[in-house]
Formats: sequence, C-alpha cells, structure tokens
Amino acid sequence: MANTKKKLRVLVVDDEEVVRTGISRVLERQGLSIHTAADGSEALEIMANQSIHIVLLDIKMPGMDGIEVLEHIRATYPHTVVVMITGHPSIQSAIECTKLGAADYLVKPFRVDELESLILKAREEVSRDKEFETPLEEDETIDEVPYIVGSSIAMREIFSKVRRAAPSDSTVLLTGESGTGKELVARAIHALSERAHKEFVPVDCSALVESLLESELFGHVKGSFTGAFQTKHGLFELANHGTFFFDEISNLSLNIQAKLLRVIQEREFMKVGSQKRIKLDIRIIASSNRDLTEAIKDGSFREDLYYRLSVVPIILPPLRDRAGDVPLLVEHFLKLHSEKRNGRPRSVSKRALEMLSAYSWPGNVRELEHTIERILILEDCDIIEPEHLPAFISQRQGEFQVFSDESFSLEELEKRYIQFVLRQNKGRRQETARILGINRKTLAAKIKKYGLRVNW
Repeated sequence: MANTKKKLRVLVVDDEEVVRTGISRVLERQGLSIHTAADGSEALEIMANQSIHIVLLDIKMPGMDGIEVLEHIRATYPHTVVVMITGHPSIQSAIECTKLGAADYLVKPFRVDELESLILKAREEVSRDKEFETPLEEDETIDEVPYIVGSSIAMREIFSKVRRAAPSDSTVLLTGESGTGKELVARAIHALSERAHKEFVPVDCSALVESLLESELFGHVKGSFTGAFQTKHGLFELANHGTFFFDEISNLSLNIQAKLLRVIQEREFMKVGSQKRIKLDIRIIASSNRDLTEAIKDGSFREDLYYRLSVVPIILPPLRDRAGDVPLLVEHFLKLHSEKRNGRPRSVSKRALEMLSAYSWPGNVRELEHTIERILILEDCDIIEPEHLPAFISQRQGEFQVFSDESFSLEELEKRYIQFVLRQNKGRRQETARILGINRKTLAAKIKKYGLRVNW
C-alpha cells in the first residue's frame, strides 16, 4: 500500500556531507520530506524538478556559492523560504543575505534546538504564504521498488528517482561505494521499464580480460583472429531490445570507451572481423564506485562518454548514512538465507540489533548480508545475541579489540577506533578529541574523511 502524507519539502544544500546528514536526521524527526544537494548546481536541478518549500543554504561552496544560488532562487522561486548557513559569520554577509531575501541566518556549529527553532519559523512563514505555488501538496507515493530494501529518507529518494527513470530509455549512471547495491538498482529500473520482458545483461568490467573484452561485447566472425573457430554473438547482440548494464565502467580501457561512445551515439555496432553494421535497440545503465569526474581529470575516462552516460545520475548512499534501514535489511537477509538453506526461522535480540545498527559497515549492504549469512552458518541459535556477532561488531561496545579474524590497514584501524571512541562518548566531540589526543578541528576532518556516524 502506498504511503501518502502532506509534508513540507526541505532542501539542504551544503558541500560537507556530515552537515547534510546531521541536519537531515534532525529534520526527519519532524516529519519533513528532506532532499540534499552537495553544491549549487545540484540544488537548482532538484528545484527545477519539484516544488521545494524551505531551503537551508550554505554560503561557502565550491563553484556556485550560496549568494549566487540565493539570487537565482529569489528570482525564480520567490515564495520559497531560504535560511542561509555559514561557518564564517560576518555582519556584512548577514546584511547582504537579508537584502537578497534570505529569511534567516544559521551559524555553524549550531545546536539542534537552534535548527529546530529556525525550521519552525520557516514552516510558519510557508503556511502563511497563500501565494505559494504548491503548498503542502501530496507527496509522491513511496511504494517500494523491486530488489531494493529500505524505508529511510535517503532510500525514498532513490525509489522516487528509479520510478521516474524507469519508463524512459535514457541512459542512467549509478554511483556509490562498493556494496551499496548498484546492480540491484539497475535491475529495478529494468523491471519497471517497458523492456522488463526482454533481457537484462550485466557485465562486470573489472572481471573481463582486456584482450577478450571487445569480442565479448561485440562478438566476432569465424576466422577473425587466432582461436576464432566459429562466429560468436556478443553481449550487445544478446541484450538487443533489453537492458545492458556496465558494472564498474571506469575499468574499461580508453579504446573500448571510444567504441562504446560510438555505440551509444549511433545505436549500431560491428562484430570483430566484420564490416556489417548491426542495428541496436538497448537501454544502457552504467555504474562506478569511482568518482568519474576525478577519472576524467587523471585522463583515464573520456569526458564525452561521461556526459552520454550521466543523463540520469543516481547516487546511492552508503549504509552508514541510512542506519535506520539496518533492521529491515537484517530481517530481509535472515529470511532470505534461512529459506535458501531450508533452515528454521531466526530472530535478532534488541541488543544485537542495536550493535548491528551502530556499526559503520565499510563494506555496506554486501558486508551486512555476508555477516548475516556467516552467523546463520556458524551459530546454532534461534535468537541471535551479541555473543553471536563477529568480534569487530560486538566488542565495539566494550573493549576495543585490535586483533580479530580479519586483517585491517592502519587507516581502517584508525577509522574503527575513532568510531569506537565516538560511540563510547555518545558523539560528544570535545571528549572524543581529548581521549584521542587531537583537537576538534582534526577530529572533524577525520569524521568527514571516513564518513563516520556521530549521533546516537
């Protein structure tokens, strides 16, 4: 059953991920529909596609700064309430923002009660404005989509994007850390598209040998090279009229990238050793755990191919940014792997579930699934308790254990220890920094670097 509620839409615009995440968690508790953007361009793109009631806008951002974004919002969306955010307050900037139409001003670091108070004032201003184009309109349905589990705000945004992208034939680029479920999202887009009854053909670009990749993709004719004893149909031909998924596309060589670009542009290809052109009707979805804009800068990825692929970009959040989905995922994997083994139903105790939810999951959803599968295989219990969890999860609550059944790099060890101390101090940064022997600025930089959870 679809869940529809009348909600205010709030857009949080800040280039610091930890700020976006922190604000989102606070506002989620107020029943608001939260959208986030890392820069001004992304923010204006979101606003062009849907009605936003309140914008929390950082002043200092790379590229288009907050002042420029504010000017654009005031000119294009005059009834949207804008609250400016800054870590470098000054009377001059406050006056400038007010003159340009900002409703208020929030100084970082801010307290939760300050944020809640400003949002309350902004909500009242929206409700008073009878000229607002779509006041408190019905939110889109947030039905779940095939293959994907989650109910957090971050995943609702993904569901919405998947449902919007699926009916079209536009190329989709999925980005996110390893283990976030990029292939599952690709399968969901295919399943909801008009091509659902046709083939979904995935290819792992990191697993194919470069010398054989061209033949695998395009196929070859008999005698085209040594060992080509018969004509072979390539993956493109097998995917015709269906969906082709390039997993980890950044691993393709520049040579194959050039040929792929031609396929996307011309919708036709030739088998290796053939001069005959074969017409192609496929939808292409690609994924990458690398930032392709960085790959463009270092010369390992073609800029023109990037723009062809990222017609519909979807960024998948790491599991640490949607910790509220962990209980749902645990329940899903328990059921899935118990049924696979025809085993008895298992459940998880409240304490064990709290530990699973508190862990940062550097391997994301894939790591969580493997952990649950391992527990089901190795532990003979009806209820999973803390003692049944791997040591690196359960012992985070007590003594920090350096040694376990896995090996970690020094960087990973630092990450886990900082997260451990943060948890022990319930996210209090000053006390955490004191114990670690570093200043708060250094701690903040490491929290941002590792994407650590800071609220409990």
